Amino acid sequence: MTATSTTTREAEPTALHTPVIDWFDQHARDLPWRRPEAGAWGVMVSEFMLQQTPVNRVLPVYEEWLTRWPRPADLAAEAAGEAVRAWGRLGYPRRALRLHGAAAAIAERHGGDVPKDHHQLLALPGVGEYTAAAVASFAYGQRHAVLDTNVRRVFARAVSGSQYPPNATTAAERKLARMLLPEDDTTASRWAAATMELGALVCTARTPSCGGCPIVDLCAWRGAGSPAHEGPPRRGQTYAGTDRQVRGKLLAVLRESTRPVERAALDAVWHDPEQRSRALTGLLTDGLVERLPDGRYRLPGTD
Repeated sequence: MTATSTTTREAEPTALHTPVIDWFDQHARDLPWRRPEAGAWGVMVSEFMLQQTPVNRVLPVYEEWLTRWPRPADLAAEAAGEAVRAWGRLGYPRRALRLHGAAAAIAERHGGDVPKDHHQLLALPGVGEYTAAAVASFAYGQRHAVLDTNVRRVFARAVSGSQYPPNATTAAERKLARMLLPEDDTTASRWAAATMELGALVCTARTPSCGGCPIVDLCAWRGAGSPAHEGPPRRGQTYAGTDRQVRGKLLAVLRESTRPVERAALDAVWHDPEQRSRALTGLLTDGLVERLPDGRYRLPGTD
């Protein structure tokens, strides 16, 4: 065992907490969902929107969303299709349907307030392990392991000595994240936010800024000489020419129309009839589009 690896093992977990949290106190971005006035609903909206979507694209949509629907009941009172319309070009629009479903459940089961209890959060439609932990931690200051891609990369490098985490979250990663959690709720929730920010700004996937890392001297990966992973991190899916692009074009027509549209208006947006039909069928199956008895199409539940 090398001296560096010994130091890193001895540093786990408490020696990592103070430098990372102190760094976060100085370098955290001023994001609207981190402000006290955002509340639990603002945190939940941000978590849905930020999945697979960068912050700069989320910000304007987030602001518009919270202005229009400042509480879950406000969103639940409107058709699900209006959520899809307001989602705009954030991508992966099924998230809008899931957020609408969560808002409806919050209004029905919890008096319109995002629940504090982790198990109740998990029971909401569209809320999985990560989102429940993130809302409980960031909105209510609870002690939960919040494992997004950024956090998993920080832990893989700093503690496990790997350049990248596995493609899918493993039981070993969850165990490590729980082991690294500070004991008290306040520090644990701050740690969750700090490690996420560290991965987003410093310990990035392709070009980590190790010189600006507050735990560079404790990092197992750096201590081992920054060994290369067996393969590069997964690249994002190509968008141009895919069914995702066609789906986006079809949804754009429906979002921009205040009334149901004829099939011809949808057919006009893409040249390949087979791919166009496949994309439309997928939208119908996913509940993002409805076909009326007269053959016209609309966003779900809209006029």
